[in-house]
Amino acid sequence: MATVTLSQSRAVPVAVDEAFDRVLAHPLTEIFRRRRLAIPPIKDVRDQQGDWGTVGQTRVIVLADGGTMLETLTSNDRPHSFGYTISEIRGPMKPLVASADGLWTFEPAGTGTRITWAWELTPTTAGRVAMPAFATMWRGYARQALEEIEAILLR
Repeated sequence: MATVTLSQSRAVPVAVDEAFDRVLAHPLTEIFRRRRLAIPPIKDVRDQQGDWGTVGQTRVIVLADGGTMLETLTSNDRPHSFGYTISEIRGPMKPLVASADGLWTFEPAGTGTRITWAWELTPTTAGRVAMPAFATMWRGYARQALEEIEAILLR
């Protein structure tokens, strides 16, 4: 099944090292606190051992609609990027998405940092039909998350 690549970026007036460290460590429930159409906010994170940042770590993300997904940290190249895989999707997103590989990148942009969040997702067979609509919702969700990150970083 062909994958679908989605990404969204935002420049923030914060140094690359600081942006990376603070985004990696920040609670997902604050970054992803808003719904975007059919994509719910993150309600809770469970089963995380210690501070997030060690490759191979896992945690369960609980969505406000009752769905869950397993996140596994797959890379940590401080201060340039960190990546993860989303699997074991349960709930309303399960019929659409089989899995997703996420990547956050941080690169100098003027006197600040360009933060990019990207997903390479593998849709289910049924999900292929819904991908254009899902992609539009995801881009809005990502834009909201990057707005939250900027507000967090500027506190």
